[in-house]
Amino acid sequence: MKVERNKSLKAFNTFGIDAYASEFISITSVEDLQVILSKNSDVFVLGGGSNMLLTKNINQLTLHVALKGIEILKETEKHVYIKSQAGEDWHKFVLWCIENNYGGLENLSLIPGNVGTSPIQNIGAYGVEIKDTFVELEAIEIETGKPKTFTYEMCEFGYRNSVFKNELKGKYIITSVTFKLTKENHKLNYSYGAIQSELEKRKITEPTIKDISDVVIEIRNSKLPNPKEIGNSGSFFKNPVISKDAFLKLQENYPNIPSYKVSETEIKVPAGWLIEQCGFKGKRYGDAGVHTKQALVLVNYDNATGTEIHNLAKEILKTVKNTFDISLDIEVNVI
Repeated sequence: MKVERNKSLKAFNTFGIDAYASEFISITSVEDLQVILSKNSDVFVLGGGSNMLLTKNINQLTLHVALKGIEILKETEKHVYIKSQAGEDWHKFVLWCIENNYGGLENLSLIPGNVGTSPIQNIGAYGVEIKDTFVELEAIEIETGKPKTFTYEMCEFGYRNSVFKNELKGKYIITSVTFKLTKENHKLNYSYGAIQSELEKRKITEPTIKDISDVVIEIRNSKLPNPKEIGNSGSFFKNPVISKDAFLKLQENYPNIPSYKVSETEIKVPAGWLIEQCGFKGKRYGDAGVHTKQALVLVNYDNATGTEIHNLAKEILKTVKNTFDISLDIEVNVI
């Protein structure tokens, strides 16, 4: 295991923030991870770097989870159980599943990051979430170095949420994730308006899982910046869920406010719409800015610091609260 000192993390976070780690080790085996943790439990864990904003240098031992491998654990007539190591690129893993005609993850195509971080925030897109196909995950407890298996129930999944963002935050390193996917009669989810209209444009009436993936990739490319071209972390804010009464009151002043019914008493409102109404869409403050096509995405045009982007986020939070009396939550981990 090679220890690198004063390592730039610019290439290890999708915002492209040029922060530095005092010590850096790339982890390629669970055994190595346990050896390191037996000597040092004060560590900073780095996965795909797609869901974080670095506002400072990391003066801890930084562990880059680079565990690789995909294996089929078992198959039934209709399903396959696939275990992926945490360091696998998420989008490449989804494409591998599609190539093998394993269905369930196609709506989650082109989401940046690694497999190991996907359950932490229960990543989701276009009507599908990780929890829909999740079976279990394996993790190492940082304090003791002991392995532990987490079942679906133990993960306490919620909207962009899990136990790993709450009481177990910073206590475990996920090493692998197992999914249950379909081998036939795939349950396709294309009721989301943008997917349906794109399928119609392509004159596809009986879509395959590859068709759904292709359309999702097309939509995401048209709306969201490529992190390799413009630094970003995808959606920076969660879509707020408010009471039906609060929504109806808002609707009086904003008749065209978009919404999604969550329950009989709760309504989800797109955070991007709220931010756009406040005039932030496309605004640039030095090298920090709000994307021109999607107000939910904050971007680093070149050399913005994490602090500059965080300050912009705080200004957005304040303005949305003052304008709509809605408190947005930041989805990205600010470090």
